[in-house]
Amino acid sequence: MTVQNIIFILVLLTAIGVFARSAKRLIDWLRIGRPDVRWDRLGERIRTVLVVGFGQSKILRDKVAGPIHAGIFWGFLVLLFSAAEMILEGLHEGWSFSFLGPVYSGITILTDIFCVLIILGTMMSLWRRYVSKVRRLQVEGEKVEAGLILLTIFTIVTALFIQNGLRASVFGEDFQWAVRPFSAPFGEALASLFEPGSSAPHVIFSFAWWTHAVLILGFMNYLPYSKHLHVLTSIPNVFLGPLGPTNAMKPINFEEEGIEKFGVVDVEDLTWKSLLDGYTCTHCGRCTSVCPANQTGKVLDPRGIIIAIHDRTIDKAPLVLKKNAGQELTTEEQAIWDKKLIGDYVNPDALWACTTCGACMQECPVNIEHVPAIVGMRRSMVMMESAFNDESALLPDIYGNMETNSVPWGGFGQSDRAAWTEGTGVKTVAEDPTMEVLFWVGCAGSYDERAKKVTKAFAELMTLAGVEFRILGTEENCTGDVARRTGNEYLADMLTKTNIETFRRYDIKNIVTTCPHCFNTLRNEYPEFGYTADVKHHTQFIKELIDSGRLNIDRSKVSNDTITYHDSCYLGRYNDEYEAPRATLENVPGLTILEAPRNKDRGLCCGAGGGRMFMEEHVGDRVNIVRTQELLETGAATIAVNCPFCTTMITDGVKAAERVDDVRIADVAEIVLEAVNRS
Repeated sequence: MTVQNIIFILVLLTAIGVFARSAKRLIDWLRIGRPDVRWDRLGERIRTVLVVGFGQSKILRDKVAGPIHAGIFWGFLVLLFSAAEMILEGLHEGWSFSFLGPVYSGITILTDIFCVLIILGTMMSLWRRYVSKVRRLQVEGEKVEAGLILLTIFTIVTALFIQNGLRASVFGEDFQWAVRPFSAPFGEALASLFEPGSSAPHVIFSFAWWTHAVLILGFMNYLPYSKHLHVLTSIPNVFLGPLGPTNAMKPINFEEEGIEKFGVVDVEDLTWKSLLDGYTCTHCGRCTSVCPANQTGKVLDPRGIIIAIHDRTIDKAPLVLKKNAGQELTTEEQAIWDKKLIGDYVNPDALWACTTCGACMQECPVNIEHVPAIVGMRRSMVMMESAFNDESALLPDIYGNMETNSVPWGGFGQSDRAAWTEGTGVKTVAEDPTMEVLFWVGCAGSYDERAKKVTKAFAELMTLAGVEFRILGTEENCTGDVARRTGNEYLADMLTKTNIETFRRYDIKNIVTTCPHCFNTLRNEYPEFGYTADVKHHTQFIKELIDSGRLNIDRSKVSNDTITYHDSCYLGRYNDEYEAPRATLENVPGLTILEAPRNKDRGLCCGAGGGRMFMEEHVGDRVNIVRTQELLETGAATIAVNCPFCTTMITDGVKAAERVDDVRIADVAEIVLEAVNRS
């Protein structure tokens, strides 16, 4: 064993010891979070890791940055062999993986290829960050660190490339089976610059080898203290990510004894997975770049929310552990303890600006869950402090309306919920429980004048198709979506349990609704309360009726209309339904569908979700105006929608653009009704 081997062993053991201590610290901090089961459905989790984690599917949604990052990521996976081989060689000169034979040849070829790709990738990343200055990468306070990290990666890989290229010149031969298509010619050219017998190639090799080794071990120990911790936690975070419906909120057991806090008051009220999200944030800004609130000038920055959770965790977790151990806090530590997550770290106005559209979670390359954390903090503001800002100031009145009449809007009574049925012959379940499906009308569909037209159109379509459907009428209550997503879980819990009691009394198994918010709540959140039914959105149901031949399109009615379709977030991102509405529209003869630039899972929110339908919008541009302008720019004569909230927001946008006379807003049901054969 040489002196170099001894020095390396000492450095290696020190690095491992320091890293182990850092890893334990981070794991201990996660334990302050609330419990959460994240290791069920193993097969699905492995598949998600392969597609999202290793396959980089979300990263590659960005056609420029995606390939750059994916190339660096895949390169690092390949270069793990080189890192391991570096350790072997450090323990004993000449040790390698060459015993793998032809497999080793493949490894060395890929190592050379990815060394070149990573060198180019880091150079392109530096260019995008400091020359092109891509907006989402310009994070205050991170410019220096980001540059140092990229330069470190560049140096590590360049050092590896140089040492591999010089092996034959320094040792007279390379490892057996080694094939180096790029580094070997480079090494020969480099060695040729010196006189035969010169020690320079050996010195350069040693310097490159030690640079590679020390920087890798140093980088490994720097990660737990940096924003690049995601290098270690991204794959685990993807594995532990959500498998259920997007953004389905978990209920609170209000009957549990000893509950002192509701919602997220501080980081210990988050789950350990949310704290891991804070560790894992890559600070890439993809979430912020697609956030409708942020993009229209609001204070909300989804990336900032997750970074704030990380920062508060780093500040408070050690103090929680210290207190749990019975130790007293110092004056400085007590000052940190007394800070508040909401207020000192997270701007309350940012929480109220969220439309819960889910675009942030759709784009996040490491499956971070922004919306549940935001709604969790809303819960504490509403149920613990009754804290509202100027824009959310109307919510207490909305809650009062929902408690009294089970409808968000004032001026309506429960007795009026079925008034729209007058003259239609539509029956309630109480009148006749024999039915094929329950039509869940919803608050908007029951009371809003514009939405009632959609309700009647869909009811007529079902009648024409011979569907035996019923409604609950005055026994129907709000599903609780608005209450739940604005933070009033207690009210949502009450409404949910009341509705479930009604469903069970009539043994309801099949439900169809024209509201994506009701659809999402009934389908994805009521099962958390022990009730499951087959729930369909009306665009899905209409498609089934057409496909089965129960609803016939009159092919002689050709509209020659141009349509652009707006994807509602709660049907699209929340339930991955993009095709049924489009397929339904394609069944109408003469329609030409013109897609907006942002469509399907890249669609822009109308601005009404997350209770924003019932809040004011004072800051920046109005989300619905921006979205409507995009739809108008397609040149379509009709804007097709599938949601009563979207209908209201887009209609207001068309009015603001003074295009009411030449652009129509119509629900998919209304468009189909115009084309059906009534004979």
